[in-house]
Amino acid sequence: MNDLFTVCLVSLTIITTIDAPVAAQSPVLRAGVSVELADASNAVPMPDADTQDSIVLAVTAGGRVYFETTPVSPADLAEKVKSGLLGRTGKTLYIKGDSRTPYAGMAKVLDAVRMAGVEAPNLLTAQRDSPEPGKPLPPKGLEVLVGPSLPSTSESIVVQVLDAGQRITLNINNERISLDKLQATLRQLFQNRSQKTVVLRADERLPFGDVVRVIDTCRSAGAKVFLATAGM
Repeated sequence: MNDLFTVCLVSLTIITTIDAPVAAQSPVLRAGVSVELADASNAVPMPDADTQDSIVLAVTAGGRVYFETTPVSPADLAEKVKSGLLGRTGKTLYIKGDSRTPYAGMAKVLDAVRMAGVEAPNLLTAQRDSPEPGKPLPPKGLEVLVGPSLPSTSESIVVQVLDAGQRITLNINNERISLDKLQATLRQLFQNRSQKTVVLRADERLPFGDVVRVIDTCRSAGAKVFLATAGM
C-alpha cells in the first residue's frame, strides 16, 4: 500500500512540473483604452503590440485620441510620438481606432504619425479567432504606409472611397466600382505592374470601419496600401 502511495505521489509531482511552465508562458495583456475595432479577414498576428516596449495610439468613437492611456490633442500628438520613439531601435507604432469614429479624426492621427517620422504604422483590428485554453490570442492588424510623400502615380493605382450612404462605393482610376469587385479589379490591373501599390483616398465623413474594409480588400489582392490624407 505504501508503495502504491509513493508511485501516485511521484506521478502527481511529474504532472505538476510539466504543466507549470506552460501556464507561465501565457503573456499578460496590456491595459489600454477600450475601442470597438474594425473587422478584417487579412490581418496578420502582431504580438509585439502587446509588449511593454510598444507604442499604441487609440482613437475612440467620439474622436478622442490617447497616447497609450494618456489623452492628447491631435496638435500635440506628433511631438508626443516623436518623444516616445527616442532611444528605440525601431519606429513600430500601433493604432487602434474605433470602427465608428469618422475617418476625419483618423486622418489627423495619421498626419501626426507621419510628421513624427513613422512611415508604416499598423492598424489593429478585431480578433475573431477562438483561443486555446490558457493561451491568449496575439493582437492582429494591417500595415499601411503614410509617407513621407506620395508614391509616383505611374507606379500606383488610386482608389477613392466615397460616402454613398449605406454601401461602400469606390472610384478606381476614375472608374466607379463596388467593393465586391475591388479584389478582382486590382488583380487584373496588377498583372503588368512590378509594383503593387494602392494610393487610398477616403471621404473623411466615412466611419473608419468602412475604410479598414477597403484596406483589407486591397491587401487580399497583394497590394501595399498608402493612405493619402488631406494633409498631403
